[in-house]
Order: sequence, then structure tokens, then C-alpha cells
Amino acid sequence: MKFPWATHLIVTAKTKEIAEEIKELIKNFLKNRGLELSDDKTLITHINNGFDFLGWNFRKYKEKLLIKPSKISIQKITEKISNVIKKGKSWTQEALIKTLNPIITGWSNYHQSVVSNDTFKKLDQIIWNMLWKWAKRRHPTKNKYWIANRYWFRKGTRKWVFSTGIFQLKLLSDKKIVRHINLILDKNPYLNKRYFAERKCNQGLRKLSGKFKKIWDNQKGICPICQLPIDISTDAVEIPLHYRNGSREDNRISNLIYLHVHCHRQYHATNSKPNNCCPTQGL
Repeated sequence: MKFPWATHLIVTAKTKEIAEEIKELIKNFLKNRGLELSDDKTLITHINNGFDFLGWNFRKYKEKLLIKPSKISIQKITEKISNVIKKGKSWTQEALIKTLNPIITGWSNYHQSVVSNDTFKKLDQIIWNMLWKWAKRRHPTKNKYWIANRYWFRKGTRKWVFSTGIFQLKLLSDKKIVRHINLILDKNPYLNKRYFAERKCNQGLRKLSGKFKKIWDNQKGICPICQLPIDISTDAVEIPLHYRNGSREDNRISNLIYLHVHCHRQYHATNSKPNNCCPTQGL
């Protein structure tokens, strides 16, 4: 019986010959344990030519290693956003923004720690073009000035903000690039739990700003439901903010707490009463 178990790994070597020897060693090691190395997904290449790994491209440019979002990852997010916009051709602008924002946030969060600035700007332009076609299709008899004034507004120094006035489409280029902090190699996640909890908390403090940073700092990056650290770097979607008193109109820092996505979902599934909104009165 075969099980669809999979893992990903990178092995470095000084020469191609050594890399090929290591490949055979790994293949035999896995075979003895009932596992198999996929030849289709195994690549031996030079770092100057680069390789893709978990959505990133690793490549040396003039002796400098740069990690960027891979072309495949860019293609996938472009297709995903395009499909949403095509599906939403009859949606309201608000509904479209609410659907696109978690997708944009999740993808930009994942690529926030690598060389992504140029990619973020390029994708913003691609999304803008898609939305312009979406708006023109909805109003074929209107001129471009009417369409621009209907769906885009000035906000701060920006003239073209896709917004309803209340809800605004997020820009990937607004995402702050925060470099990955290397692990201390002698730390063990089972023996040095405090180190890893503090590390995750500090990651949140570096990536968040304003009141969101204060909320995160108040709870030290700990989910009050399960008392485990929230990993801001790996959440696929935006980490949910929970309103302690149940009122979404009350945006005071004291009324907001971060929760794990699954903890937030589970809490509301078992606590539907409006007067039972706070996971813990201690925060």
C-alpha cells in the first residue's frame, strides 16, 4: 500500500558528481523505509542557474544569492485572482474587494521575507488592469472618466485606489519587506519552547505596525483560546481579529485580540450568543 506522504528538502554539494552520489544514498535510505524519491521532482542544478523551492526561486546573481517569488507561484496567484474577478463580474464592488483582500494578504504575507518589492509592484499593475476591464464590462456605454470616478478614489497621495469609500482593495506593494531572522542552530523546538515563542512574537512585532502591533504586543503573540503562539509568518490568510464585546464598531485596542484561524472559527461555532463574546476576561 502506498501513502501520499511527501516532504521537501534541499541538499547542497561542491560538485555535480557528489550531488549525484548523495541522491543515490538518499534514494536507498528511503527505499529501506518503504519510501520513494520522486525522480520527476528531483533536480540537480548549479546555483547560478537557480531552482524553485516552496514557491521561491533561489539563484545567485554575480555571487549574490537572491530569493524571489518563483514564476510558477506568480502565475498561480495571477490566475487565481483573474478567476475571482471573472467569477465576480456581476458582484458588487464591496463583495469583490472582500473576496480579493484575503487572497492578496495571504500571498504577500508568505513572500514578505524575500526579495519581493518588484514582484509586488508588478502584480498590483496586473490586478489594476484586470479590475479596469471588470469595470468597463459592467458599464459598456460609460466613458473612462465616469468609470474611474465610480470605482477609484484618491486616498492620501494615491489617486487610483479601488474603493467603495468604506472598503478598500489592498495593495501588495504596501506590504513591508521584513527579512527572515536566522535560527540559533543549537535550539530545540521541544526543549527551548520559550525561545521559539519569543521568536514568533518578535516576528509579529516586526511585521505589524500601529494599533495592530500594540494588540500583538499586549498578548505577546499568544492565542488566548489554546495558549499557543500564533505564527504570523505561515498563516495562509490574514490572522483574524476578535472583537471581545461582540461589537465590530468598537475598534479600541482593548476590544481586539488576535486568534488562530481555527480557534476563531471553533469559538464562534460554539459561542453564538452575543453576550458571550470574550474568549478570556483576563486579556
